[in-house]
Amino acid sequence: MAGKPEFATVDPFNGMTGKQPGRVQNLLAGQWQDSKSTRDDIVDPLNGERFLTVPDTQSIAPFIDSVRRCPKSGLHNPLSNPDRYVMLGSVCARAAALLAQPDVESYFTKLLQRVMPKSWGQCLGEVVVTRIFLENFAGDGVRFLARGFSNPGDHQGQESRGYRWPFGPVAVIAPFNFPLEIPGLQVLGALFMGNRPIVKVDSKVSVVFEQFLRLLIHCGLPAEDVDLIHCRGSKMGELIEASRDTLRLVQFTGSSNVAEHVAGVMGGRVRLEDAGFDWKVIGPDFDAPWLDYVAWQSDQDAYNASGQKCSAQSILFVHQNWHKAILPKIKSLAARRKLDDLTIGPVLSWTSDRMQQHIKAVSALPGAQLLFGGKALQGHSVPNCYGTLEPTAIELPLAALDGDHFELATTELFGPFQVVVSYDDKSLPRVLSILERISHHLTAAVVSNDVTFQNQVLAATVNGTTYCGMRARTTGAPQNHWFGPCGDPRGAGIGTPEAIIQTWSAHREVIMDQGPLPGGWNVPASA
Repeated sequence: MAGKPEFATVDPFNGMTGKQPGRVQNLLAGQWQDSKSTRDDIVDPLNGERFLTVPDTQSIAPFIDSVRRCPKSGLHNPLSNPDRYVMLGSVCARAAALLAQPDVESYFTKLLQRVMPKSWGQCLGEVVVTRIFLENFAGDGVRFLARGFSNPGDHQGQESRGYRWPFGPVAVIAPFNFPLEIPGLQVLGALFMGNRPIVKVDSKVSVVFEQFLRLLIHCGLPAEDVDLIHCRGSKMGELIEASRDTLRLVQFTGSSNVAEHVAGVMGGRVRLEDAGFDWKVIGPDFDAPWLDYVAWQSDQDAYNASGQKCSAQSILFVHQNWHKAILPKIKSLAARRKLDDLTIGPVLSWTSDRMQQHIKAVSALPGAQLLFGGKALQGHSVPNCYGTLEPTAIELPLAALDGDHFELATTELFGPFQVVVSYDDKSLPRVLSILERISHHLTAAVVSNDVTFQNQVLAATVNGTTYCGMRARTTGAPQNHWFGPCGDPRGAGIGTPEAIIQTWSAHREVIMDQGPLPGGWNVPASA
């Protein structure tokens, strides 16, 4: 298998071993830099060996100074440096072509798998989504994002013009579960609209975006356009606090508790894609030819990437018409997953003990039944700082989601775990009431070909990315559709032109008024 490409500095095939850790660097004001301090707790999630040297940046003053050098009007806007729209379109074209090369595609796929272990197909999918995104905005794609409008004025020489305007200095904070796709798409979206981002990715996986940024620079992106800092979350919090009067926007993807803290520090100047306790409702129209497919998709949604997708299926409402037939099939599919091919793997944000405590607490709810799983994986060398869990499902009666039990039953375990609830025609209003109470509205699925049922559920819910039909899922690649939450004015979108425009630019109105001198303009106020 191929090694590292020309632009790369870390070799996931040969160079990332306990004897020769791969070195990760910060990017500050166009210069790659080492840090005096490095993390000693970033270890291989499969064997516990130290395989990366990641900065533990302590000195944030130079990064704060760099943030302050970007004006509010951005690196470019429709009236300033418009050639940069064209330049970024060219960068996208070259980067997409490079990612399409088999050796580069394999490089990023392997690098992803080393830091966030999931199946080769799942890692490859992340690379492909990123490549297609770049293809979508190649050429004039970036320029067209800044399209405005004009309206006639009241008199000769007056015209109002609407522009999409950058925020200027911004920050992107990205999580571990999609090390390439989330920071890659959000940072590029920020750049497209004229912003200059400082980027912090979870240090466990930040090497992936660092290498992608080197690829973009290799393809013509000015190195001064982005700052990349590898640091602990608390240190990034200090940086945001110190830059709160300069940073115009923080785009955050990750924990809802951290998201709310950042929103408070920034006075609401945030775009968030935080936690999602994502639901799927399987409707009453049981269709035997669809049974195997619907079961397969439910297994994919709940357990791919070991359940560590922000769009993972967290709760499955199964109509009684499907109940007896589909649950054994999901159990059988889940049992095929194994650590050897990483169809199930380490959980990077929950320890095994913490997951066991949650499973025990949910299992103690009235009427709860463990359908399958519930135990830690055996026969592995995953370090104790991470967790393992068999694909797990607990069935709860509707009543268990009422009253004081609701918060526990709808707590997101960011791992291979889901809650299953059976319902019938009469109890659908109770299901809709439960969906109304869920606090975060990222993804959802309505599995049905019954149009009346589809409309009944869709009309009563707000999830931002909702799949509908017998092929409906909760997880999907966002290069061909909007991906993001709904129901929160701070919600961030990703993937599409609309997502980029809404997340990374503001509306500016310029009224041109340069007609002839009007008559009667100096009439006294008393007249």
